[in-house]
Formats: sequence, structure tokens, C-alpha cells
Amino acid sequence: MARLFGTDGVRGVANEELTPFLAMQLGQAGAYVLTKENQHRPTIMVGCDTRISGDMLANALMAGACSVGANAVFVGVVPTPAVAYLTRKYKVDAGVVISASHNPVEFNGIKFFDGNGYKLPDELEDEIEALIKSNMEGIKFPTGSGVGKIKYRTDAREEYINHAIQSVNLDLTGKKLVVDCAEGASFYTSIEALKELGAEVIAIHNNPDGTNINANCGSTHMGELKARVVYEKADMGLAFDGDADRFLAVDEKGEIVDGDQIMAIVGNHMKKKGCLKQDTIVATVMSNLGFMLMAREHDIEIKQTKVGDRYVLEEMKAIGANLGGEQSGHIIFLDENTTGDGLLSALHLLEVLVETGKPLSELASIMEVLPQALVNAKVPNHKKEKYMEYPEIANAIAELEKMFAGEGRVLIRPSGTEPLVRVMIEGKDQTLIEQEAKKLANLIQNIML
Repeated sequence: MARLFGTDGVRGVANEELTPFLAMQLGQAGAYVLTKENQHRPTIMVGCDTRISGDMLANALMAGACSVGANAVFVGVVPTPAVAYLTRKYKVDAGVVISASHNPVEFNGIKFFDGNGYKLPDELEDEIEALIKSNMEGIKFPTGSGVGKIKYRTDAREEYINHAIQSVNLDLTGKKLVVDCAEGASFYTSIEALKELGAEVIAIHNNPDGTNINANCGSTHMGELKARVVYEKADMGLAFDGDADRFLAVDEKGEIVDGDQIMAIVGNHMKKKGCLKQDTIVATVMSNLGFMLMAREHDIEIKQTKVGDRYVLEEMKAIGANLGGEQSGHIIFLDENTTGDGLLSALHLLEVLVETGKPLSELASIMEVLPQALVNAKVPNHKKEKYMEYPEIANAIAELEKMFAGEGRVLIRPSGTEPLVRVMIEGKDQTLIEQEAKKLANLIQNIML
């Protein structure tokens, strides 16, 4: 059986792979493992994004937690970073988010935070998984007054908005912003925060109905936002994903500013102000080569990790860094939150815009983005880690690495959340790298299907 937990919790098609029964088991095992050292009755905080299966899975998970004697606090629809922050603020024992982030509506996911608001290390996830596989061996199920109860808190999102606003010294009076909420968890929090800071806000895709999350909108589909920013003559476009832990920007000319560029802009500004700890940014192996060149030019050190914001966070904690993230827009400001936070990332970028008085297009020119081609190969989920076991694929990868040596790089990796193997090639000739990436992705798909 494949590992239950991926790079970002447990994911799957809701009611098919991620069933209410599995959610209940995760509630039972998670509550037990995360709180077994406590002498008091533990409390688990639970939030979700806007997808229709959220209620079903959240209630099943909370029922599971209550069945092992834990209490649950349900904070409703809030961004993932809000759950991380609120878990810490209210000193509850653990937090859980029901979300599949940027994935389509049929998917959902369950991810845990410990009492300090950090995603769980692999060992704790393995412990939860082992309990589920052993059919909860060793867990005592209380009766009578020992059973837990659920409390509903609909006001908690205001606490998160206040925290974000107070984290960044910012006045957005006179700034015009177009905000794409991806019909997701930021539909209220991001709009309210930006309005409170004085911005003129044009909100798009902020009418979630449970079925339209991430549908041709948000940080994975930015065409509409790019056009709208230019049409409205806005200062910036802001794009969030479904659970709002990810943020990408659009400059005033309608060009995308990705996570690498955002970290370059904000990191350099923080370094000038003396608040970039260790003069270091933590990034992943997917970061653009242009990001590395920018860092060298500005005396910033880049530490690279494998893909996944949890690995970025682990490295940040290990070396004492306060800025890290991914090209995809998961950016962690560790002084203010313990996970990728789309709203905080947007406010920090806007802070540079306001303090320098420069348009975003000029700020983004701090780094040259070298051409990248990213092509996905669809493969069976249980095979995606084994692509190098096929000699034809291994040989093709070796040939490509030889071809691009010194002129770029080749990076192949299985997706942590989807049945895909991702082929990424970076080089100087866009046409060539796209052609080679498609060829390799097709080969992987044909051989592994």
C-alpha cells in the first residue's frame, strides 16, 4: 500500500479515495498521536476551504476526534495559514485543514498542524498512518462524559485579518488592486484586509458556491487577471489559490510575477533594511537559475531543498532564516506565520511597492527569469515514484542531462499530490526545451501507463 501522506497531507478524490470513513480514522489517529502526552482533554481546531465536500469531511474528522475524547473547534471557511496562526494563538493542541489547495473541486485533502502551527514531520505522519493500518490498536474509546464535543467559531477569521494587517506597516491609500480569490478560502479575508488598509479593490472570482473553486481562476489560471489589471489600469493584480497559502502577482503591464521574483524583490528589500536573517533565502530545486544569479549579485545566500514548503520550513528553522518559499508562490515569512501565507506575501510585496515608489514591473526586473518548460506526464499514482526503474526512461533522462550540461538543467520529480511525473527543463532556447520536455513526458507516460 502506498504511503497515505503526500507532501501536503492526505489527498484524493473526495468520497472515493478520501472517504468520510478515512477522515474519521484520521481524526481518531491524529487526535490521539498529537495529544497523547497531554494530561488534559485535548482540543483540535478545524478549518476548511470552500469546496462542497469540506462539510462532509470536516464533520467526519471531528466525529473521529471526539470519539477518542478530544474536543474540536470548527472555524469554518478560512485560509490554511489562518488555521496555523489560530492554532498557535489559542494554544490548542493541534490544527487541521480540510483542503486540496489548487486542485479541482472533486479533490480534497486533510493536513495537520501541531500545537505550534507547524506541519507535521514524516515520523508523526507515519505514526498516524500506522495506527490507522492497525485498526486503532491500543486506542481507548471513552463513553459517557469522556466523549469530546464540538464548538463552532465563525469570528476567528477576523483575528487572522487583524494579525496580517498588524504584521506589515502599510497604507494602501491610492493603490488600485485587482484580486482573484480563486472562488476559495481568501474570498473574504484578503478583500477585507486590503480594504481596511485603504486600497481600492476590484475583486474577481470571490463568489464561491462549493463547486467552482480553482475553476479557470486563481494562481493556476491567471489569464483573466492579467487582462483585467491592464484594463483597469491597476497597480497590481493578486492571485491566490484555493486555500490561500499561495500567492502570485501581476504587474501593471499584465505580466506575471512568480514566487521566485516575489522572494527576490522582498528579500532584497529586507536585506537593505537589515531584517533578512542570515542574509539567506531558502528555496527549492525548482527555483529558476535567474534567482540564483540575482542572489549572487546582491550577496544573498540561497539554500535549496527538495520540493514542498514543509521542507523549506524545516531548513528555515534549522538555519534561523525568516524568508523562504517556492516558485509556485508558497512563501513563508517565519517571523509572522509558520506556513506559506498568501495574504502576508501580498502585503510584504505591496510594502516594497509603497516604500520604493516603483512600479512592480521595475521591481521585478531585479532578476532575469531564464526560460523553463514544465510538462506533466500522467501516470498511475502507485507507480509515480518508480520512473527511474524503467531503463528506457533512465537512459533518456541521462541523454538530456548530457545535452543541457552547462547550458541549463533537467529536473524530473513525481508530484506529491497528483498522479503525475513532472518534467522540467531550463535553458536558453525556449523552443528546444519545450520540445525536449514534451518528448520526455510523452515517453514517461507511454511507458508507465
